[in-house]
Amino acid sequence: MRLLLKLLAAPVVLALTLFVWLCMGVLYLSSFMLGIVSTIVGLLGLAVLVTYSVQNGVILLVIAFLVSPAGLPIAAVWLVGKVQDLRYAIQDAVYG
Repeated sequence: MRLLLKLLAAPVVLALTLFVWLCMGVLYLSSFMLGIVSTIVGLLGLAVLVTYSVQNGVILLVIAFLVSPAGLPIAAVWLVGKVQDLRYAIQDAVYG
C-alpha cells in the first residue's frame, strides 16, 4: 500500500517542482523588466506631480510601486512559496 502511494505521489511532486521552477524563472524575468518599467513610470509620476496634477502624479506613483519588484511580484513570490510548501508537505507525508 505504501509503494502504491509513493508511485501515485511521484508525478504530483514532479509537476509541482517543475511548476515552481517555471514560476521562479518567470518571476525573475518579470521583476527585471517591471523594475525598468516602474522606474520610468515613477519618474513620469514625479514629473506629473510637480508640473501638472497632484492627483494624477500620486496615481502614477502608486502604479509605479505596484509594478516595482517590491509590489505585486512579492505577492507572486509568496504564492509560489505556498505551492512549494505544499510540495514539501506531500513529499514529507509520503516519503517520510
